[in-house]
Amino acid sequence: MTDKREFEIVYDTELPGTPERVWEAVTRGTPAWMFPTDQWPAVKTVEERPSHLVSRMEGPDGWFNQLEHVLEPLDGGRARLHYVHSGIFTDDWDGQYDGARKHTAFYLHTLGQYLKHFDGKPVVFTDIQAPAASQVAEGFERLKQALGVAGSAQGDTVELDVDGVGQLSAEVDFSNENFLGLRTADTLYRFFGRNAFGAPVGMTVHDFSGRGDTGATAKAWAGFLEKVYA
Repeated sequence: MTDKREFEIVYDTELPGTPERVWEAVTRGTPAWMFPTDQWPAVKTVEERPSHLVSRMEGPDGWFNQLEHVLEPLDGGRARLHYVHSGIFTDDWDGQYDGARKHTAFYLHTLGQYLKHFDGKPVVFTDIQAPAASQVAEGFERLKQALGVAGSAQGDTVELDVDGVGQLSAEVDFSNENFLGLRTADTLYRFFGRNAFGAPVGMTVHDFSGRGDTGATAKAWAGFLEKVYA
């Protein structure tokens, strides 16, 4: 029997940007902090710029996926975000809910990093997946060790020499058992321990340097990941 149930993920946070800047980031600027979403045929059922946005996708048999953003201005050019992701999961409801909830916290943290450090800058986005061999219990920890950040905590400054990629001077802006965020002067590196959710380890690169090359970035990091999981 298919496990088909509704879910709701609610997240409240403060962001270092005005409601207008947050609105821009969650509508047209998603490659800068999450991934491109322009290919999704979502219908905006509420579009009250810059305070309330509801985007919804619907499918057969009552399936739907909906994102709601409610924005309030705060002093100092900041905004309060009330975020609700709701919809229907089928099969392994508990696993999908756990993964989506934890990804939400990481994505919205990254949104804050983008707004604080790179808001409005053109971005080159690259998505890289690790080999299937990363899909083991210790997969994400192996990546942290290979990067040289296994003993680093959020807020630490690290000097890394990544095989095939080069030297990176970065701040660890996010770190827990499932996710890692590194921020350099011109790039956000996001690492996803999706081995905990039944998928390979993955990563995204958000390059604001003005010199970004998706092909070269993907080749370099894919080569590194292949060596990590050889």
